[in-house]
Amino acid sequence: MSPSASEILAKNFIQTTEGLIFAVVQNGTEQGRALCFLRYIWHENHWQKVSTAQANQLLSAQHPHYLYYSNQLEATLHAVELEKIIKHYQPKQRLHELLNLPDFKNKKSLDAATTDLIALCQLFQQAGIDLQHFGVTGSLLIGAQQASSDIDLVIYNRAVFHQTRQVTELLIKSKQLNSLSPEDWAEAFARRDCELNFADYVWHEQRKFNKGMIHQRKFDLSLLEPSSENPEHYAKQSAITLTAQIQDDTYSFDYPARFLLAHAEIAEILCFTATYNGQAQTGEWVEVAGQLEVSASGKKRIIVGSSREARGEYIKVVSL
Repeated sequence: MSPSASEILAKNFIQTTEGLIFAVVQNGTEQGRALCFLRYIWHENHWQKVSTAQANQLLSAQHPHYLYYSNQLEATLHAVELEKIIKHYQPKQRLHELLNLPDFKNKKSLDAATTDLIALCQLFQQAGIDLQHFGVTGSLLIGAQQASSDIDLVIYNRAVFHQTRQVTELLIKSKQLNSLSPEDWAEAFARRDCELNFADYVWHEQRKFNKGMIHQRKFDLSLLEPSSENPEHYAKQSAITLTAQIQDDTYSFDYPARFLLAHAEIAEILCFTATYNGQAQTGEWVEVAGQLEVSASGKKRIIVGSSREARGEYIKVVSL
């Protein structure tokens, strides 16, 4: 049975009859479609991850009906009609299954990524974290993990998310977890392919404590709560670069991330790329480059991540 619109959440994965798995990028649907992006194809009896360029090329050539212009986002992305979905992968359900595996006591029967995932969750649980608010996405969600796979945890409660960040910091300081090495940061930086230089990227990332290492395996923490974004329609204007002070960082780790500004004209930054989640804190001054949008009521905001690659768009702290 196809999922309902209310069951479609960002970070979920959906599978179609053609052997395609898409990552959902926004809660709910638009015109009966789940807004998403192609991440895996069924190839030679296994799920093969595809790059952004490969995904767009494949859909253009073979499945153009999944290329969709969103009036809501004013952008072209991938979208799947609910009736085309043959399997719905849900992070909370998947993590619950993995944490309750009957053969966990015999760790030799489990792959290394699953073993590390369970060990990480046990560390959090021992520190008082409620795992009922956790899910796992990425390759582990669909059982396509490899020896080198990362662990991508989703947390569905804001207070628990920040509690987990604090616990991550403490576990790193007590050497039960590790911070990323210079080589790990270089690899993460190359994967992100963002507009910041390497030193700026690492400086911003190191104070977030939403990632770390367990047994030489990288893990990420992301927050997913119902969007606090105003549903009012916005129209794109032009590219803009602005220096402004952060007035409120409450929603800075959300998806999309929101930074309220202390600015006479522009109310907020809305960020659709995880690179800049939690990038700045209340009271700090930032330089932001993105797309200016204006609502019918005249409210202005800056979008960072207007495309998947977010070329020329960034947020960086310029003064504490």
